[in-house]
Amino acid sequence: MLSDADRIFTNLYGTGDAGLKGARSRGDWDGTKAIIERGREAIVEEMKASGLRGRGGAGFPTGMKWSFMPKTIGALPHYLVVNADESEPGTCKDRDIIRHDPHKLLEGCFIASFAMGAHACYIYIRGEFYNEAVALQSAIDEAYEAGLIGKNACGTGWDFDCYLHRGAGAYICGEETALIESLEGKKGMPRLKPPFPAAMGLYGCPTTVNNVESIAVAPTILRRGASWFSALGRPKNAGTKLFCISGHVNKPCNVEEELGIPLKELIEKYAGGVRGGWDNLLAVIPGGASVPVLNKATCDTILMDFDSLREVKSGLGTAAVIVMDKSTDIIKAIARLSQFYKHESCGQCTPCREGTGWMMRVMNRMVQGRATIDEIDTLEAVTRQIEGHTICALGDAAAWPIQGLIKNFRPVMEERIRAYKAQSGNGGRSMPLAAE
Repeated sequence: MLSDADRIFTNLYGTGDAGLKGARSRGDWDGTKAIIERGREAIVEEMKASGLRGRGGAGFPTGMKWSFMPKTIGALPHYLVVNADESEPGTCKDRDIIRHDPHKLLEGCFIASFAMGAHACYIYIRGEFYNEAVALQSAIDEAYEAGLIGKNACGTGWDFDCYLHRGAGAYICGEETALIESLEGKKGMPRLKPPFPAAMGLYGCPTTVNNVESIAVAPTILRRGASWFSALGRPKNAGTKLFCISGHVNKPCNVEEELGIPLKELIEKYAGGVRGGWDNLLAVIPGGASVPVLNKATCDTILMDFDSLREVKSGLGTAAVIVMDKSTDIIKAIARLSQFYKHESCGQCTPCREGTGWMMRVMNRMVQGRATIDEIDTLEAVTRQIEGHTICALGDAAAWPIQGLIKNFRPVMEERIRAYKAQSGNGGRSMPLAAE
């Protein structure tokens, strides 16, 4: 269990003042100048040593990502872009950081920008987060007024500007290159990589895109040391993580805990347990809607970190834990996610544009049982044709929930088909495959 002394987000629940005075009382903006004076390379090396992996879902080492930026600043300016387009269903951690601890994010933006040679940072916030955008802009204004950012930020001699940009509510803009396109005033559609943003990003300049949580934890890591952070969690899965627990639990919540905490302990200790008790658990989506669902047998022992979940063919993702008890129609739940991904596809790649609609229509029939058992295999085969064959990971995100359903709940799907067949007496299918 994480001790209170090791918590980074000490105002996660908004019990204290979110403004600059409250932030300073919690240690934010303390010794920022001294951190900057260590130099760019030292900051990047400390972040590498901490073992921090990106908190936006992919889990790529943050310090390594920073190191990809050019070491010298040439004719083109460098940019930091912060991804606050939190649109993954079940995920609401960045929202609470922005609401209650915005100065942690701003200090992180300044330090990260300096480490990458950037004089400007753009925070791209989800369009629906109106109140959060107001709170964050207020914090930006406070920081400018106090001389913490702007010309000669924190008295370091480094000029740093921070701009807040409100998106229009498109899930696809959570993908880093689609976010850059949207920032440039274009339709949010992912770019082919390479070139990667560190070589050619915003306005064709070297750019790094990081998640809100990844940036917000950086100042505390640099203040307390990489060895402190890396001692928390498990090997290659270091540090603390914000978990969002929702669904059929007694007390839905956001909580900061160490990576590697058992899922059962996380749910029972912080969310009041599963509604009706642990034995009433049917399934858990452990990392936001895009990762494969887990059955109860796996949930009994699984640890919540990147590598443990990958071993069971799922993923930590954003660490948004969606709990479903035995009252859930699991096929209908996954079909609803298929509808979401079909709606949010940008349509650029044929496998995703056509495949998401096809999967949604088949899943809608699976909900009724209006299919044949061999169509389950056809559906699984189509998810494999979509997965890994698109520019961005939205195709994967649409395929994985269905793969998890088939892997863990195939008997439920088969029973639904048999029940429909017995009731209708028409062989179980009234239309051609994927029609309707």
